[in-house]
Amino acid sequence: MSFDLKSMTRKELEKHLKDVKKALASAQARDRREAKKAAEKAAAEFGFSLDELSENAPAPRKAVKSKVKKTKVKSKPMYANPADPDQTWTGKGRQPNWFREAVANGTNPDAMKI
Repeated sequence: MSFDLKSMTRKELEKHLKDVKKALASAQARDRREAKKAAEKAAAEFGFSLDELSENAPAPRKAVKSKVKKTKVKSKPMYANPADPDQTWTGKGRQPNWFREAVANGTNPDAMKI
C-alpha cells in the first residue's frame, strides 16, 4: 500500500494522518497489553505478583540507625590572667584582650601558664 503524498490535498493528508494516529494508538495499547502479560508471567515464575514488584508498591522499611549524639568536651584552661586568676584561656581560638595586653606589655606567655 503506497500513497503518492505529493499529489494529495491537505484534507486527504490530514485524514491519513488521523488514521495513522488512531492505528498507532491501537498498536501501542496492544503492545502494552502483551508486555504486561509477559511481565506478569515472569513475575509469577519467581512467586511474585506484578503489583508487588511495581514502584508504586510500598517498599519494605529499612532499620534506621539512631544517631549517637557526641558531647563536646570542654578544654581545660592553659593560661590565667595574673591580675585576675578567674580570667582564663584554653590557648585555642582568639586571644583574649587581657592576654594580648599582657604580652604587649612584655609578659612572657609561659609565665601565665597554669
